[in-house]
Order: sequence, then C-alpha cells, then structure tokens
Amino acid sequence: MLITIAQINPHVGAIEKNSNKIIEFIEIAVSKYNAGLIIFPELAITGYPPEDLLLRPKLEQQVESALQTICDAAQEIDVILGFPKKTPAGLYNACAYISKGKISDLYYKRKLPNYGVFDEMRYFLPGNEVRLITLDNISAGLSICEDLWSDTHAKEVKNAGGELLININASPYYQHILSDRKKLLKKRVEETGLNIIYVNQVCGQDELVFDGGSMIIDSGGEIVFEAHQFKEEIYCIDVSKSDSRLSFGPGYSPPRISHEESIYNALVLGIRDYVTKNGFNGVVVGLSGGIDSALTLCLAVDTLGPDRIEVLLMPSRYTSQMSIDDAKEMAQGLNVKYDIVSIEEPFSAFTNILEPLFKNLPADATEENIQARCRGILLMAVSNKTGKMVLTTGNKSEMAVGYATLYGDMAGGFAPLKDVSKTLVYALARWRNSKGAVIPRRIIDRPPSAELRADQKDVDSLPAYDILDPILERYIELDQSPAEIIKAGYDGKTVLDVVNMVDRNEYKRRQAAPGIKISKRAFGRDRRYPITSGYKEG
Repeated sequence: MLITIAQINPHVGAIEKNSNKIIEFIEIAVSKYNAGLIIFPELAITGYPPEDLLLRPKLEQQVESALQTICDAAQEIDVILGFPKKTPAGLYNACAYISKGKISDLYYKRKLPNYGVFDEMRYFLPGNEVRLITLDNISAGLSICEDLWSDTHAKEVKNAGGELLININASPYYQHILSDRKKLLKKRVEETGLNIIYVNQVCGQDELVFDGGSMIIDSGGEIVFEAHQFKEEIYCIDVSKSDSRLSFGPGYSPPRISHEESIYNALVLGIRDYVTKNGFNGVVVGLSGGIDSALTLCLAVDTLGPDRIEVLLMPSRYTSQMSIDDAKEMAQGLNVKYDIVSIEEPFSAFTNILEPLFKNLPADATEENIQARCRGILLMAVSNKTGKMVLTTGNKSEMAVGYATLYGDMAGGFAPLKDVSKTLVYALARWRNSKGAVIPRRIIDRPPSAELRADQKDVDSLPAYDILDPILERYIELDQSPAEIIKAGYDGKTVLDVVNMVDRNEYKRRQAAPGIKISKRAFGRDRRYPITSGYKEG
C-alpha cells in the first residue's frame, strides 16, 4: 500500500484556505503517487491551536462544510485527518478516517494535555475508546499527539490486535525536541512491538513553532523514514506486509543539522508565518550596531528578503562612531534600505520640557529610558506609515531581568529573540556568519552596551552573561530555588539579585510583544506568574 504523509502548514482559523490546501495535497497524492492513503496532522482543518475560536458559534458549521468538501474530493484515496467534532455530549479533538468519500470511522483524543502551552481541557472532552481501522490487510490504531506520550494507549491498541499505530500531531518545537521524540517513539515500540507513523504539522503560530519532522519507526525500533524539519512537503512511502511483519520503503533521513541551525530555522519559520499570516508587507528594524539587532536583521533578511525590510539607525549623543559604522556596513552588506535619524533633537526637547518637573534631580535611568522611547516612537511611526511591522530586538536575558524599556526598545509587534538568551544570541550570530559573513566582526567581539550613557557597559548593571544565563535557565526553565542554584556553585548574592530582578519585572514581560518559543519554558503562555505577588522564596 502506498501511503502519503502530508506535512502541511495550516493557517489557524482559515478553514476554507486549509481545506483547499488539504484537497490540493490529496490531488497530488492521487495524481503523482497513485497512493491509497494520505495522512494529515492534528486539527488540520482549523489549524492548531485554535484556542477560543473553538467557542465561536459558526465554527462548527464551517468545519462540517469543509469536511464534506474534503470527502467529496477524496473519492480515489483514503484520508486520515484531524478536526474538532461537536457532539451532543460536547466537543472532541477528533481524527477522521475517510474511505470512498465518506467518514468511515472517528477517533476522539483520549489524553488531553493541560500543561505548558496546552489548554485542551478548556475546550475538549476526552475520548474513551480504542479505534482500529483496516488498511488493506493491516490493522491500524488511530491516535492523536498526547495519546502517544501516555504509556497506556499504545498498549491498548496492541492488545486490541493493532499492528500499526498512526499518530497525528501538532507538536511544538523546542531545543532538542527531535531527539526527545525519537526516544519516546522507540520507548513505545519497545513496550508494544507496534510500528508507528508519526505525522506533525509545520508552521509558526503566534509564539509557537511546529517543526514537522514526521517519521516512521518499525516494530524493531528502527527509524525507517524521517521528514525534514521546518519544511512543508508531501512524502510517499510503500507499506507492505510479509509474515505478519510490516516493511516500509523507500527509507529516507534528511541531512543532520546543527543545534544552532535548528534554532535559527525555527526563528525564521516563526517570523515568516507571523508576518505573512497577519498581512504585514514587511518589517522595520532598529539597527544599533549591537549584537541583538544585528542577529534580528539577519533573521529578517533570511526570512523575507532585503526588499521587505526598512532599517533605522537612530544615534544619540552617546552612540559611538564604531556602532554607526558597523550598523551601516551591515545594512549595506545585506542590501537593505536604511536611514539615519538622530534622536538628539527629540531627546533634547523632552529633557527641556521635563526640566521644570524634575527640579534639578540628578540624571538617572529616566534619561536613558527617554532615549529608548524616542527610538520607539520613530520605529512605530515608520511602521504606521509603511504597513511594515516593527521587530523588537531584545533577548531573553534582558527580558528576564527587566533590562529593557517599556514603550521604548520593547515597542513593536513581534520579538524574535524573546526566548533566546544572550549567550545563545552570540552562538547564533557566529553560526550565521559561518554561512557567509554578514555581521561585522566587531559587533560580535566588542563588549555589549546599551549606549544610553557615557561609557556604559551591560556588566555595569548585570552579571556577565556567561554567569547570568545559567542562573536564569535554572530559575526560569528548571524551576530551581535560589538555594538549589547557590548549592550548584553560584555566588549567593548574585543569585539573589538575579532572582529579585526576575520577580519584580513580571509586569514588563506581560506587556512585551509575543515572541518565538524555543526552550522548554518560555515567557508568555508557557510561564504564568502573577504580576501582583507577595510571595518570597524561603
């Protein structure tokens, strides 16, 4: 039997667009491959996660209409795909098996994730049945995403006589997710002896990236087929049965990519889908001559091309000539349109207006923030006038400790580096330069500085990033207490200072632009701490 895997990029809520894409892939599977079955990801008709769109009164009607259109187009091929199914009992996350143009069987997701970025119990009821279908002479069990993370469903499919487990997914990306998935699949095979087909979507959806990486693992625990990550594509696999054993071919495994390339590709996909699916015609980037804006510009150019990007260099009295020169060199090297707009005039105007109110109080972070806000106004003005969206350039380390200005450098529509630590920013910059030097060497080598006062360096206000970032990872991503972090060998005062900075800046992060999740614990929907809290670590 020829099976096709449709690793598609759906658009959440665009039901007609998604159903047209599904039909397009069905037609390819029939005309190009003469396949007998095509498998689509979880909630393929609505896209994942649809969140509170599931509560809209007309959604059910649109989904049912799209499902009928898909059935009408699937007269020559069987189809497995996910969609939300409304029943008198409630709403289910469903998997349909369509055969001869009709829904032959339905499976309802049994394990509903309700942790991290997932809120499925808010919307869906859990299913309670194992469903087996017959594909030629192969008995196949249906499952959806989290069902595979449980150790019960696969065993029950095996006990019911299943030989093959088909798992449709919307599994989001984080660092090292691919190796985690492979370990999980091999564990399920070891427990059951089942063959497993794992199909994932590939798209950016708000703060999440879904990386694809669909795969097949046989009953011996060998990965016999593996799709690309970060690429929408259709794949054809021949499945045959001999002496009760399934064989899959042709085998395929994409070229291995490095840790940095995987993260970079995730960021590119996240930016591309956020910008294009939200209807922006390009992006605006404030280029400072520092490492964060340099990497952000690289990502923007690699995502959208230079013609869809506008760059502003916005020097102040504290901006070094080196920063201006490096920013110009980079913009010119990437063939990006750029303008130089000094903020001296608006900064002076604001400080003059405020002087009577400040009553000769000494200069402090207030004046630094005014500069950042002058830049924010300029960037947002260009955005409003051109229809291009501002990409903010702050990283996770800065966001964690509040080293950012509300309505200043935090102003913008999307934050590509929101979950990227400063040390990882440098690693990604070096990786990108290894593919063609586009970031001037001085930007990477020089000590980081916000350049908001004379001779300012980040280390004046923060621990060195090679110390700060591991502390932040332990506290934010691993939920370690200050005592545990100190016990691991970090200076006690430094740890407590960092933890206090993280805790008191929740209000800033809540107002930050959305950004791409690449870690197991990102700021945003993944980490939900109250803004107003009297809690103190003991």
